[in-house]
Amino acid sequence: MAQVTITLDANLAIDAMLLSGTKNPQDAVELVVRDYLARGRRTGTRTGDAADGHRVSTDRPAAQEG
Repeated sequence: MAQVTITLDANLAIDAMLLSGTKNPQDAVELVVRDYLARGRRTGTRTGDAADGHRVSTDRPAAQEG
């Protein structure tokens, strides 16, 4: 697996470590990125994508009165 080296603000890394419960910044950042990607996939699954546009109707039903 390829690895990427990044520079991060120390306070940001510490906050991520505290919130994620990890003991080093690398694990914290990896966990946060994995969670972010998983949320994006779940959102895409629930809402669809541009190819699903044919399922969206712009016509709204008339409001019921009475």
